[in-house]
Amino acid sequence: MGIFSFLKDVGEKLGMGSSEEAPPAEDLKKSVEDLGIEAEGLDVTVDGDTVKVTGTAPSSSIREKLILALGNVTGVASVDEDIAVETKEPDAVFYEVKKGDTLWAISETHYGKGKGGEYNRIFEANKPMLKHPDKIYPGQVLRIPPM
Repeated sequence: MGIFSFLKDVGEKLGMGSSEEAPPAEDLKKSVEDLGIEAEGLDVTVDGDTVKVTGTAPSSSIREKLILALGNVTGVASVDEDIAVETKEPDAVFYEVKKGDTLWAISETHYGKGKGGEYNRIFEANKPMLKHPDKIYPGQVLRIPPM
C-alpha cells in the first residue's frame, strides 16, 4: 500500500480531457484492460489528479505494472494504491527517465558498468507499456527489476 508520484504533464493522453485532471476512472480502467494487465476486483477512482486503485494482483510485478500503467498518463500526479498480491516477488525500483536516457544507460546505472546489455531486462519488465526499447521519454516512470 502506498502513494506513488508522477509528472502530471507527461504520459499517455487518454480521451479528450485536459491535463489538469486525470482522465475518468472508466478510461483509465479500459486502458489497463487494453494493455492486458489483469487483476481481480480492480477498482479505479479519480479525485482531481490522484488515481486510487484497489484489487488483487497475481504477483508483485503485475501490481507494479498496474501502478505504472495508471500513473504514466497525462493528468495523473499520483497513484494511491491498495493492491493485494497473491505471489510476492522482490520489488523493482521505479526510475523516472531523464532527458538523454537510453535503456542501455539506465541498465549501466542500475546494474553496473558493463551491464548495459541487460537493457532488455528493463524493456521486458515494462511490457506491455513499452512497445519498443527506443521509445522512452523524459518523465516516464519505468520498473527496474532486480538482477
